Amino acid sequence: VQLQASGGGLVQPGGSLRLSCAASGSISRFKAMSYYRQAPGKERELVARLTAGGDTYYSDSVKGRFTISRDNAKRTLYLQMSDLEPADTAVYYCNAVLGSIMYWGQGTQVTVSS
Repeated sequence: VQLQASGGGLVQPGGSLRLSCAASGSISRFKAMSYYRQAPGKERELVARLTAGGDTYYSDSVKGRFTISRDNAKRTLYLQMSDLEPADTAVYYCNAVLGSIMYWGQGTQVTVSS
């Protein structure tokens, strides 16, 4: 399983970005797909999760601002991020669970700054 992340960049506070995570094969086989982030000096944290059944989870810090979704035909997971804040600055990683194994993308930098 390979996960190719893209979509990061520099954005001003209040702006929007959409992250993409393209998988090497069908994403319908994954138990869940998620986005995590890690800010400098902090532990990696779960931001949003989408299960195979369509259930979603969001951390309190992004609830109402971020939306996780997938396109099975394109084998891609998305994270739409809106109303971005400087506290959202981090490296964002996509993650997929297949059986008992977790797979990680390479990470994409998101910087929110004026």
